[in-house]
Amino acid sequence: MPLHNAPFHESSPKPPYKKSFVTSLMEAATLRSPSFKEDTYFISHLKSSENKALQDLKLKLASSSEVSDPSMWGIPLLGGDDKSDVVLLKFLRARDFKVGDSLNMLLKSLSWRKEFGADDVVEEDLGFKELEGVIAYMQGYDKEGHPVCYNAYGVFKDREMYERIFGDEEKLKKFLRWRVQVLERGIKLLHFKPGGVNSLIQVTDLKDMPKRELRVASNQILSLFQDNYPEMVARKIFINVPWYFSMLYSMFSPFLTQRTKSKFVISKEGNAAETLYKFIRPEDIPVQYGGLSRQSDLQNGPPKPASEFTVKGGEKVNIQIEGIEAGATITWDIVVGGWDLEYSAEFVPNAEGSYIIAVEKARKVGPTEEAIHNSFTTKEAGKMVLSVDNFASRKKKVAAYRYIIKDNCF
Repeated sequence: MPLHNAPFHESSPKPPYKKSFVTSLMEAATLRSPSFKEDTYFISHLKSSENKALQDLKLKLASSSEVSDPSMWGIPLLGGDDKSDVVLLKFLRARDFKVGDSLNMLLKSLSWRKEFGADDVVEEDLGFKELEGVIAYMQGYDKEGHPVCYNAYGVFKDREMYERIFGDEEKLKKFLRWRVQVLERGIKLLHFKPGGVNSLIQVTDLKDMPKRELRVASNQILSLFQDNYPEMVARKIFINVPWYFSMLYSMFSPFLTQRTKSKFVISKEGNAAETLYKFIRPEDIPVQYGGLSRQSDLQNGPPKPASEFTVKGGEKVNIQIEGIEAGATITWDIVVGGWDLEYSAEFVPNAEGSYIIAVEKARKVGPTEEAIHNSFTTKEAGKMVLSVDNFASRKKKVAAYRYIIKDNCF
């Protein structure tokens, strides 16, 4: 397959505009804490008091009459190796290196895992096939290699669905078990070693979430995770956040620790793609959030990398993919976060006098449309031009595309 010239973009400037009062108010209510700095888990990076707390916790755990040969996630906690240190340090950090409090939390968690059967839940068939890839699921990694867990509870605004899943105590218990199963599968992707990936990224979609109906379930999930999975989340990203959530957050923010607040990223409704692109590559972001990742593609191995670009308000961007030989097939994916603009694709032959082919005629793409996937087989050499026209909007949009050219042999 021959080398293909790198595509380039053509664009035009947008007119200046002022932020609205509502936008300014939303920004003022949105979290601006310093970014969370994840623990490296290198013993050499610990303060002397923290190192002493770790050694004291090991001694107290070894002498505890409540457990023998304690382990978590297949890691013996008294093994004396890096992995056991990582787990113990998570409990210590969750309790500000207070050894007594950390030991109490650890023992309670070990007891819960045994009673709950947490070590075996990953392999169970809990009958929630309809919820997989919809409610809570692991999909892709962030730019630093953390596995990403997505949560979206908007489907429960449908009363029938809500009753089917949460209609009684037994159903709720089964759902909580499934939710733990999702988390345990994510934890299996962690390294548990100094300098490695030792925590997850959590993305929570608040769109249409029936908070009153889900209060009991969400409180139980939150309590269960806080008590038994300390320091397992490096960053919590809230997307499609209603305006009143940000207002409430600004009120309760003073009561949260700086460490907790520094893990939060809050993104108002309509800004999901723009927020997620800061932390996650577009090829790893689900298509419903402005990315290129589809659940059906996951079994095909690592996703093909995508190129990111932006479309300013009042701007048209042309992506030109050159070096396409006669008889070749070009396949492409393109997405714009929140679309709501015009898109078209055309093939421009190299030969003078040849006609330009409208592969996809210009059309308005709605804000809820997902990534576009298409292919075209050429009869002559030329270039493909993908165009996105944002002239009707003042809002800058993040976008991404990728392509592959296959030279067919006849």
